[in-house]
Amino acid sequence: MAYVKVSSNEDVNRAIKRFKRKVESEGIMRELKRRRYYSKPSEAKREKRKAAQKRRRKAESRMREDKNKSRQQ
Repeated sequence: MAYVKVSSNEDVNRAIKRFKRKVESEGIMRELKRRRYYSKPSEAKREKRKAAQKRRRKAESRMREDKNKSRQQ
């Protein structure tokens, strides 16, 4: 769970910003949105496969870009 200690002379808005960054980095809001509705196990598997496929495509495109850059040099 994300928490932020606020010192006595610290600005509240700055502490709120730190808290928001911490929540974002820990993925709390993402998890909250994901769990907002029940998803059947079959749907969860489908989403998981879809995310893995997206990651794979992204990695492949990065590798292609790196190869093209090395050939140009």
